[in-house]
Amino acid sequence: MDVDAYLDRIGADPPVELNVSELERLQRAHLTAVPFENLHVFGRRGVSTATDWSIPKIVVDGRGGWCFELNGAFATLLEELGFAVQWLGATVLLGEPSGEPDHLTIRVDLDRPYLVDVGFGDSFMRPLPLDGPGPHDGGRGEYGFIFEDDRATLVFHGDDGVERLYVFGSEPHRSSDFDRASQRLQTQEGLSWTKSRFATRLIDGGPDRVTLLEDRIKFRRGSEWTEEPIAEDAWDEALMQWFSMEP
Repeated sequence: MDVDAYLDRIGADPPVELNVSELERLQRAHLTAVPFENLHVFGRRGVSTATDWSIPKIVVDGRGGWCFELNGAFATLLEELGFAVQWLGATVLLGEPSGEPDHLTIRVDLDRPYLVDVGFGDSFMRPLPLDGPGPHDGGRGEYGFIFEDDRATLVFHGDDGVERLYVFGSEPHRSSDFDRASQRLQTQEGLSWTKSRFATRLIDGGPDRVTLLEDRIKFRRGSEWTEEPIAEDAWDEALMQWFSMEP
Protein backbone atom coordinates (compact mmCIF):
# COMPACT_ATOMS: atom_id res chain seq x y z
CA MET A 1 0.00 0.00 0.00
CA ASP A 2 1.17 3.53 -0.80
CA VAL A 3 1.01 4.96 2.71
CA ASP A 4 1.92 8.48 1.60
CA ALA A 5 -0.87 8.50 -0.98
CA TYR A 6 -3.39 7.31 1.62
CA LEU A 7 -2.28 9.97 4.12
CA ASP A 8 -2.51 12.58 1.38
CA ARG A 9 -6.05 11.40 0.59
CA ILE A 10 -7.14 12.05 4.19
CA GLY A 11 -5.04 15.20 4.55
CA ALA A 12 -2.97 13.86 7.44
CA ASP A 13 0.72 13.76 8.34
CA PRO A 14 2.26 10.50 9.55
CA PRO A 15 1.98 9.95 13.31
CA VAL A 16 4.90 11.29 15.31
CA GLU A 17 4.23 8.65 17.98
CA LEU A 18 1.99 5.61 18.25
CA ASN A 19 -0.33 7.00 20.90
CA VAL A 20 -4.04 7.67 21.33
CA SER A 21 -3.79 11.35 20.41
CA GLU A 22 -2.26 10.53 17.05
CA LEU A 23 -4.77 7.72 16.54
CA GLU A 24 -7.64 10.14 17.18
CA ARG A 25 -6.13 12.64 14.74
CA LEU A 26 -6.04 9.99 12.02
CA GLN A 27 -9.57 8.79 12.83
CA ARG A 28 -11.00 12.31 12.60
CA ALA A 29 -9.08 12.98 9.39
CA HIS A 30 -10.51 9.84 7.82
CA LEU A 31 -14.05 10.65 8.94
CA THR A 32 -13.67 14.12 7.42
CA ALA A 33 -12.15 13.18 4.07
CA VAL A 34 -13.71 9.80 3.29
CA PRO A 35 -17.51 9.69 3.33
CA PHE A 36 -19.71 6.90 4.58
CA GLU A 37 -21.83 6.36 1.46
CA ASN A 38 -23.74 3.69 -0.45
CA LEU A 39 -23.57 4.87 -4.06
CA HIS A 40 -21.98 1.72 -5.48
CA VAL A 41 -24.37 -0.48 -3.52
CA PHE A 42 -27.39 1.66 -4.42
CA GLY A 43 -26.41 1.54 -8.10
CA ARG A 44 -25.99 -2.26 -7.98
CA ARG A 45 -22.40 -1.89 -9.17
CA GLY A 46 -21.09 -4.41 -6.66
CA VAL A 47 -18.47 -3.95 -3.93
CA SER A 48 -15.92 -6.27 -2.36
CA THR A 49 -14.67 -6.76 1.19
CA ALA A 50 -11.06 -7.15 -0.01
CA THR A 51 -8.62 -4.32 0.62
CA ASP A 52 -7.25 -4.57 -2.92
CA TRP A 53 -10.71 -3.27 -3.84
CA SER A 54 -11.36 -0.77 -1.05
CA ILE A 55 -7.98 0.96 -0.86
CA PRO A 56 -7.84 1.92 -4.57
CA LYS A 57 -11.51 2.95 -4.39
CA ILE A 58 -10.75 5.33 -1.52
CA VAL A 59 -7.24 6.50 -2.36
CA VAL A 60 -7.18 6.50 -6.16
CA ASP A 61 -10.83 7.01 -7.07
CA GLY A 62 -11.50 9.45 -4.22
CA ARG A 63 -14.67 7.72 -3.08
CA GLY A 64 -16.03 6.43 0.24
CA GLY A 65 -18.01 3.32 1.09
CA TRP A 66 -19.48 1.29 3.91
CA CYS A 67 -17.92 -0.46 6.91
CA PHE A 68 -16.24 -3.35 5.09
CA GLU A 69 -14.48 -0.90 2.80
CA LEU A 70 -13.77 2.00 5.17
CA ASN A 71 -12.71 0.08 8.27
CA GLY A 72 -10.84 -2.52 6.22
CA ALA A 73 -8.82 0.13 4.43
CA PHE A 74 -8.24 2.22 7.57
CA ALA A 75 -7.17 -0.83 9.58
CA THR A 76 -4.63 -1.64 6.87
CA LEU A 77 -3.30 1.92 6.95
CA LEU A 78 -2.93 1.76 10.74
CA GLU A 79 -1.09 -1.56 10.45
CA GLU A 80 1.30 -0.08 7.88
CA LEU A 81 1.94 2.85 10.24
CA GLY A 82 2.91 0.45 13.04
CA PHE A 83 -0.24 0.27 15.16
CA ALA A 84 -1.26 -3.08 16.66
CA VAL A 85 -4.63 -3.73 15.02
CA GLN A 86 -7.31 -6.43 15.13
CA TRP A 87 -10.27 -6.67 12.79
CA LEU A 88 -13.42 -7.50 14.77
CA GLY A 89 -16.76 -8.83 13.61
CA ALA A 90 -19.84 -7.10 15.00
CA THR A 91 -23.58 -7.55 14.69
CA VAL A 92 -25.57 -4.34 14.30
CA LEU A 93 -28.47 -4.12 16.75
CA LEU A 94 -30.40 -1.31 15.07
CA GLY A 95 -33.52 -2.48 13.25
CA GLU A 96 -33.76 -6.25 13.02
CA PRO A 97 -30.42 -7.87 13.99
CA SER A 98 -29.22 -10.45 11.52
CA GLY A 99 -27.50 -12.73 14.03
CA GLU A 100 -24.33 -12.83 11.95
CA PRO A 101 -21.27 -10.54 11.86
CA ASP A 102 -22.50 -7.81 9.52
CA HIS A 103 -20.22 -4.97 10.59
CA LEU A 104 -16.44 -4.68 10.60
CA THR A 105 -14.93 -2.64 13.42
CA ILE A 106 -11.36 -2.17 14.68
CA ARG A 107 -9.46 -2.77 17.92
CA VAL A 108 -6.17 -0.94 18.42
CA ASP A 109 -3.87 -1.82 21.33
CA LEU A 110 -1.76 1.00 22.78
CA ASP A 111 -1.38 1.71 26.49
CA ARG A 112 -4.83 0.08 26.68
CA PRO A 113 -7.19 -1.41 24.09
CA TYR A 114 -9.35 0.98 22.06
CA LEU A 115 -12.33 0.60 19.75
CA VAL A 116 -11.98 2.59 16.52
CA ASP A 117 -14.56 2.90 13.76
CA VAL A 118 -14.69 5.02 10.59
CA GLY A 119 -17.55 3.09 8.99
CA PHE A 120 -20.61 3.48 11.21
CA GLY A 121 -22.08 6.75 9.96
CA ASP A 122 -22.74 9.48 12.50
CA SER A 123 -21.04 7.85 15.45
CA PHE A 124 -18.06 8.30 17.76
CA MET A 125 -15.12 10.31 16.46
CA ARG A 126 -12.37 9.30 18.86
CA PRO A 127 -10.97 5.98 20.12
CA LEU A 128 -13.03 4.49 22.95
CA PRO A 129 -11.18 2.67 25.78
CA LEU A 130 -12.23 -0.96 25.74
CA ASP A 131 -11.06 -1.82 29.26
CA GLY A 132 -13.97 -0.17 31.07
CA PRO A 133 -17.73 0.31 30.61
CA GLY A 134 -17.58 4.09 30.51
CA PRO A 135 -19.33 6.25 29.60
CA HIS A 136 -16.52 7.59 27.43
CA ASP A 137 -16.42 10.86 25.51
CA GLY A 138 -16.91 9.93 21.86
CA GLY A 139 -16.52 13.48 20.57
CA ARG A 140 -20.24 13.96 19.92
CA GLY A 141 -21.74 12.36 22.98
CA GLU A 142 -21.03 9.61 25.47
CA TYR A 143 -20.52 5.98 24.53
CA GLY A 144 -19.86 2.92 26.63
CA PHE A 145 -19.86 -0.85 26.72
CA ILE A 146 -21.91 -3.60 28.27
CA PHE A 147 -19.68 -6.62 28.85
CA GLU A 148 -21.28 -10.07 28.86
CA ASP A 149 -19.08 -13.17 28.89
CA ASP A 150 -16.62 -12.75 26.01
CA ARG A 151 -18.67 -10.17 24.13
CA ALA A 152 -19.16 -6.42 24.38
CA THR A 153 -22.04 -4.23 23.28
CA LEU A 154 -21.34 -0.68 22.15
CA VAL A 155 -23.97 1.70 23.55
CA PHE A 156 -24.79 5.37 23.15
CA HIS A 157 -25.86 7.36 26.20
CA GLY A 158 -28.47 9.72 24.76
CA ASP A 159 -31.22 11.92 26.12
CA ASP A 160 -33.68 9.05 25.70
CA GLY A 161 -31.56 6.54 27.58
CA VAL A 162 -29.05 3.91 26.54
CA GLU A 163 -29.17 2.78 22.91
CA ARG A 164 -27.48 -0.48 21.94
CA LEU A 165 -25.59 -0.07 18.65
CA TYR A 166 -23.65 -3.26 17.95
CA VAL A 167 -22.26 -6.30 19.74
CA PHE A 168 -18.84 -7.79 19.06
CA GLY A 169 -16.44 -10.43 20.29
CA SER A 170 -12.68 -10.51 20.73
CA GLU A 171 -11.79 -13.07 18.06
CA PRO A 172 -9.83 -11.61 15.11
CA HIS A 173 -11.42 -11.56 11.66
CA ARG A 174 -10.25 -11.10 8.09
CA SER A 175 -11.97 -9.52 5.12
CA SER A 176 -13.31 -12.77 3.66
CA ASP A 177 -15.24 -13.44 6.90
CA PHE A 178 -17.62 -10.66 5.84
CA ASP A 179 -18.24 -11.85 2.27
CA ARG A 180 -21.62 -13.44 3.05
CA ALA A 181 -22.87 -10.39 4.96
CA SER A 182 -21.65 -8.06 2.22
CA GLN A 183 -23.46 -10.04 -0.44
CA ARG A 184 -26.67 -10.20 1.61
CA LEU A 185 -26.70 -6.48 2.36
CA GLN A 186 -26.26 -5.71 -1.35
CA THR A 187 -29.05 -7.99 -2.56
CA GLN A 188 -31.67 -8.52 0.16
CA GLU A 189 -34.92 -6.70 -0.62
CA GLY A 190 -36.11 -3.96 1.69
CA LEU A 191 -32.80 -2.90 3.20
CA SER A 192 -31.88 0.78 3.34
CA TRP A 193 -28.64 0.26 1.43
CA THR A 194 -30.43 -0.17 -1.91
CA LYS A 195 -33.61 1.84 -1.29
CA SER A 196 -32.12 5.35 -1.34
CA ARG A 197 -28.71 6.92 -1.82
CA PHE A 198 -26.83 8.85 0.85
CA ALA A 199 -23.43 10.25 1.78
CA THR A 200 -22.22 11.70 5.08
CA ARG A 201 -18.93 12.94 6.52
CA LEU A 202 -17.51 15.17 9.22
CA ILE A 203 -16.67 18.79 8.49
CA ASP A 204 -13.20 19.90 9.66
CA GLY A 205 -12.73 17.04 12.11
CA GLY A 206 -16.18 17.29 13.65
CA PRO A 207 -18.48 17.40 15.39
CA ASP A 208 -19.93 19.42 12.51
CA ARG A 209 -21.28 17.13 9.77
CA VAL A 210 -22.89 17.19 6.35
CA THR A 211 -25.35 14.49 5.25
CA LEU A 212 -26.80 14.28 1.75
CA LEU A 213 -30.00 12.26 1.48
CA GLU A 214 -32.29 11.50 -1.44
CA ASP A 215 -34.36 14.68 -1.13
CA ARG A 216 -32.48 16.96 1.26
CA ILE A 217 -29.11 17.98 2.65
CA LYS A 218 -28.53 18.30 6.40
CA PHE A 219 -25.86 20.19 8.34
CA ARG A 220 -24.87 19.88 11.99
CA ARG A 221 -23.17 22.95 13.39
CA GLY A 222 -22.32 22.46 17.03
CA SER A 223 -25.37 20.70 18.43
CA GLU A 224 -27.91 22.14 16.00
CA TRP A 225 -29.16 20.50 12.79
CA THR A 226 -30.47 22.43 9.81
CA GLU A 227 -31.65 21.05 6.50
CA GLU A 228 -32.78 22.21 3.10
CA PRO A 229 -34.49 20.40 0.23
CA ILE A 230 -32.49 19.09 -2.73
CA ALA A 231 -34.18 18.82 -6.10
CA GLU A 232 -33.40 15.71 -8.13
CA ASP A 233 -31.59 17.70 -10.81
CA ALA A 234 -29.37 19.37 -8.14
CA TRP A 235 -28.31 16.16 -6.37
CA ASP A 236 -25.21 15.47 -8.44
CA GLU A 237 -24.00 19.04 -7.98
CA ALA A 238 -24.43 18.83 -4.19
CA LEU A 239 -22.56 15.53 -4.14
CA MET A 240 -19.63 17.10 -5.99
CA GLN A 241 -19.69 20.27 -3.88
CA TRP A 242 -19.71 18.57 -0.48
CA PHE A 243 -18.12 15.19 -1.18
CA SER A 244 -15.97 15.74 -4.31
CA MET A 245 -17.59 12.72 -5.94
CA GLU A 246 -19.66 11.93 -8.99
CA PRO A 247 -22.57 9.51 -8.56
